[in-house]
Formats: sequence, C-alpha cells, structure tokens
Amino acid sequence: MINDKISVREYGIQCIKDEAKALLDLIPQMDNNFDDAVNMMFKCHGKVIVTGVGKSGHIGAKIAATLSSTGTPSFFINPLDVYHGDLGVMTPDDVVLAISNSGQTDELLRFLPMVLHMNVPIIGMSGNPKSLLAKYSNVHLNVCVEKEACPLNLAPTSSTTAALAMGDALAVALMEVRNFKPRDFAQFHPGGELGKRLLTTALDVMRTDDLPIMPPDMKLGEAIILVSKGKLGLGIAITEDCVVGLITDGDIRRAMENNQKAFFDRTVEDIMTKNPKTVMQDIKISEIQNIMNKYKIHSVLVVDSKNHLLGVVDHYSCMI
Repeated sequence: MINDKISVREYGIQCIKDEAKALLDLIPQMDNNFDDAVNMMFKCHGKVIVTGVGKSGHIGAKIAATLSSTGTPSFFINPLDVYHGDLGVMTPDDVVLAISNSGQTDELLRFLPMVLHMNVPIIGMSGNPKSLLAKYSNVHLNVCVEKEACPLNLAPTSSTTAALAMGDALAVALMEVRNFKPRDFAQFHPGGELGKRLLTTALDVMRTDDLPIMPPDMKLGEAIILVSKGKLGLGIAITEDCVVGLITDGDIRRAMENNQKAFFDRTVEDIMTKNPKTVMQDIKISEIQNIMNKYKIHSVLVVDSKNHLLGVVDHYSCMI
C-alpha cells in the first residue's frame, strides 16, 4: 500500500509535464521536411507502409490506423516479418514511413536497403537527424526530445509521445490537404455513432405506421384522442393526401388555456402550423438534427415531391 499518495501523484504530474514540454519542443523542429513528407504521402498512388520495432512499432501501428481512418490508405508492417515473405505487399507506388527513436535500430536498417532497391521513397522519423535512418531517408522528421519522462531517462515515454504526436500531425495535415469532411470520416467509421448519423437517412428511421392523421376541420376534442394514441406529441392535418398543417401537444395546451369552454368548438385548422418543417426521405439524420436544433422542434414530417406524407422522424429516432 502506498502511504505518501500526494508525492506519488506528483511523479505522475511531472511525467505529464515532461511529455507536454517534449511535444511543444517539437514545433521548432518542424521544417520543410514536414511539408515534403505530407506532399509525398498525398501524392502516393499506393499505400503508406509504416514500420518500426518495439515501442516504435506500437506507435507505428497506431499511426497507420489513424492515417487509414482519415483517407490515407496505410498499414503497419514489422520489419522482422519482411524476411519471411511480407516484402511482397510492397510496390514502387508505395511510401514507407520508418520510425526509430535512435535511428540506428538494426532490424529496421537491414530492411531499408530492400526498400531502396525497389525505389520506394522513405520518410524517416527519429530523434537523431544524423542517424543512418536519416541518411537513408528521402525525407527525415526530427522528433528529438530533451529527455524521457522516465525518472531513469531510459524507458520510452517522451520519445514515443513525440513520435505519436508527429504521426497525428501528418494525418491532420493530410486531412486538410485532401479536404477531408465529416461525411468522409463516416465512410471509414460506419459502425460508430458519427458514421451512423451521417450515413443513415430519414427512410431508415422514420415511423410509418399508425400516424396521427386528421382532417383540418376535426374538432380539437377528437384531435386530442388521435394525438394521444399516436404517441408522437403531434397530429398531422391532411387534405387530399397532402400535408396542410401540424398541431402539437403544446398547441393544444395553449388552445385550452386561451379558449377554455370554447375549446371543444375549435378545429385543428384554427391552431395548426400551416407550414410545418418537412424533409425528403433521403435526407441524412445529421441534417435532420440540424433542422430540429435550428427551429427548436422535436419532429419533422417526411414527404415526397408532391407533399404526400411518408412518415415522421422525431428526436428519439435520431438517437442511434
């Protein structure tokens, strides 16, 4: 059991401070090589193949995943696997991103001559701009850190954080160059919440059964029953199969307050909104949410080109 919890916490705080400083120290090291690396990856007609050994390999795998999910086809390969047939996945159209903090990792350096033989361009990322990795690379990204956050200055901490941040910087810069939009992101993340909202349409979620439909001349006393049965908090006024209005629970309550005894003599047409918000069935859920937020409404009507009612999408339908 740890007795001095405060002092232990200070070690953790200092670690975060050291790594934060290491990240800020990267900024002066970013030069034309960063621009060239982004340009090389953007113009790549094949794949960005990320490689590294040990902790650098773990960082490389994450960078490859980030690149792939943001529009840059990429995957990670362990240089040790190259000697057992994996070199076959590489083509001259590819770009290699090789990561090594020292820039002198033996397994990685033995892999690079094979890459050079295939005329595949290399982007090196290391903390040593005078290393062999830097020498072999077409472009070198310097991720040198003053010291590791490890109290022994041995365990990869600040250095791996710096490499990871540089990988994120490459991915973000490529997103801007590619004009990568939320819709594009959703296509690479169809199973996530964002993907569902950006790819799902009104047709996919709209309610079509037992809709609270009523004529405009219906008395409000009868309309209340239909609105209640519909469980959508609204009623839809239809004339000759076309939407002509909408009433809500709020409309009914206000009509009761304002009319009191005369309430039951009033009709749907007297209180309905005559131009309710309507959408087409192919509109995305994300756009429907924007409409609801903008106009402070909880439902929209789905109609066809002739204003025939197809369904209703409410706030809860969008919560996917």
